[in-house]
Amino acid sequence: MSFIGTWRDDIRIDQEAVAAYVGGEIQPNGGAHSGKDWGAFDIQKEVIDLCPTECMWMEDGKLQINNRECTRCMHCLNVMPRALCIGNDRGLSILVGAKAPILDGAQMGSLLVPFIKVEEPYDEIKEIIEGIWEWWMEEGKNRERLGELIKRQGLAKAIAAVGLTPVPQHVMEPRHNPYIFWKEEDVEGGWDRDIADYRKHHQR
Repeated sequence: MSFIGTWRDDIRIDQEAVAAYVGGEIQPNGGAHSGKDWGAFDIQKEVIDLCPTECMWMEDGKLQINNRECTRCMHCLNVMPRALCIGNDRGLSILVGAKAPILDGAQMGSLLVPFIKVEEPYDEIKEIIEGIWEWWMEEGKNRERLGELIKRQGLAKAIAAVGLTPVPQHVMEPRHNPYIFWKEEDVEGGWDRDIADYRKHHQR
């Protein structure tokens, strides 16, 4: 399991510091690239255009961020650490199933918990760990890693095992097929329905 610190409120912006970066008064990247003349700092080219969700823009000389679209990639914060700070509502994300098989190479874990608070005595985090552990103990095959179990049964099973509700952050990529698999309790009448009665309402 991987525990990655994150936040869920807005990025804090110091507009005076932003102006100082734009004006060349503060070196970007904490001065890490100061050994070579890279030219004047271009916030549009070096920050805004590199935002993966295009959630940043300049308006009337001030930096604006659509925080609902931010994916917390941290690029802008690394380039302008004195102008941008993470929010105050902090916690962590939990990823599971990372592995490094010889043939496939290193693979990042799957996002299981997008955000959870880190507060003593850490009962919520312990429940997540125990839930995924019990699921792996019950469903995993001999010598099967957690990542392999998730790949075999699907992330949806892992999410259900820890009692979480699926959210958009769990979607890795669009579906490759049009099929939707329902649980019996989600289908009115369940699987054992009267087929004759069903056909009365679905005439060809």
